[in-house]
Amino acid sequence: MPAFRLPDVGEGLTEAEVVTWHVAPGDVVAVNDVLVDIETAKSVVELPSPFAGVVGDLLVEPGRTVAVGTPIVVIGESGETADASGDAPAGGAAAAPEHGMLVGYGPKGEAGRRRRRRSPAAGGEAAAAVAEPPAVDRPRAAPPVRLLARRLGVDLAHVPSTGVVTRRDVEAFVENGESGAAGSEAPVEPTAQEPRSQERSAEGDRVIAHSAVRRVTAQAMVESAFTAPHVTEWVEVDVSRTVELVDRLRADRAWRDVPVSSLHLVLRAVCVALRRTPELHARWGDDALTIPVHVGLGVAAATDRGLVVPVVPQADTLGLRELVAQVAELVAVSRSGRLQPAQMAGGTFTVTNIGVFGIDAGTPILPPGQTGILAVGAITRKPWVDADDRIVPRWVTTLALSFDHRAVDGEQGSRFLREVADLLHDPALALTV
Repeated sequence: MPAFRLPDVGEGLTEAEVVTWHVAPGDVVAVNDVLVDIETAKSVVELPSPFAGVVGDLLVEPGRTVAVGTPIVVIGESGETADASGDAPAGGAAAAPEHGMLVGYGPKGEAGRRRRRRSPAAGGEAAAAVAEPPAVDRPRAAPPVRLLARRLGVDLAHVPSTGVVTRRDVEAFVENGESGAAGSEAPVEPTAQEPRSQERSAEGDRVIAHSAVRRVTAQAMVESAFTAPHVTEWVEVDVSRTVELVDRLRADRAWRDVPVSSLHLVLRAVCVALRRTPELHARWGDDALTIPVHVGLGVAAATDRGLVVPVVPQADTLGLRELVAQVAELVAVSRSGRLQPAQMAGGTFTVTNIGVFGIDAGTPILPPGQTGILAVGAITRKPWVDADDRIVPRWVTTLALSFDHRAVDGEQGSRFLREVADLLHDPALALTV
């Protein structure tokens, strides 16, 4: 009986934790049926089956962390037994794939996703069921689109598309009142992750095992703090006009379905300011400074599993409405625990909103490889001295910018921070940039 070994689902993955099994011994699976969820550095990834067959033994219990290449499940025809080495026997029904392949491997012609069913008691009937799995094409769609479809109860197989199902295809399908089409699954809401395993020390102290997220976050913070010489600057800003603009947009009929907030205007201001001071999103190298063509905008998100930083690619090319939609989608996927490694790659500048916790300011640490990160404090009502020396109540926030002093001088960092502050003080300035 062939063994499925833990594959490398990311760049240089060495180990992963088995989170949830979606199959049990005796289940019949087709190619690309989801077998198990595993937790990598900062995401939970679904592993599909590379071949069809009957599930034998589950070799790894949920909660265990195993190295890449470790056999985790055996699959074969009914009546087969696993080889002692965990490999497929000679002349077996299917050969085990190389463990270094990415998710989505397997014969594409047999790709199909269907409900699992228990194998019949008779071995011959099970073999027949394995030999002829239904040939159902699995719709092509990005992970965030699949998540959206699950939450809305939409079967992607019923959504009209030009080949790859997009978010707009799903939304149009729902608007037409077709979300309850035959075969659609019930809406699935993201569930909180199970608490980490806890023990008690001899003295009665709680001992909580590090999650993969916590280990990777710690490693990244140490690497950044002791590699890039950080400099942090602060500025307090009257953002009353930004707050007023957000209120006007929310009251506008054309924007009522768009969850715009002050943070989104901060993100737009960052993209605008980076046009004039692109060094703030450069990559430092031993021989040269590389300034990317576009902004990969990281947006730090606190989740039940820890801090993750999904990235909006080419954020500088997006309008405000598009930026709001992409950030909302990425944050939703992050909090569901389904953020994929590719969705955290390519960041060139990061924004972290500590204001949601009622904090005024902080000294953010740079994500490894990035040159700048902006922390946005709470927007609160404060007394403010205006141009006529009158004390008036205004909406005020504090912006804190950390940057790598190897790549950015104080003049450049100060100019960038001042421009972001000016754009939030008077958003209309964005029209003149």
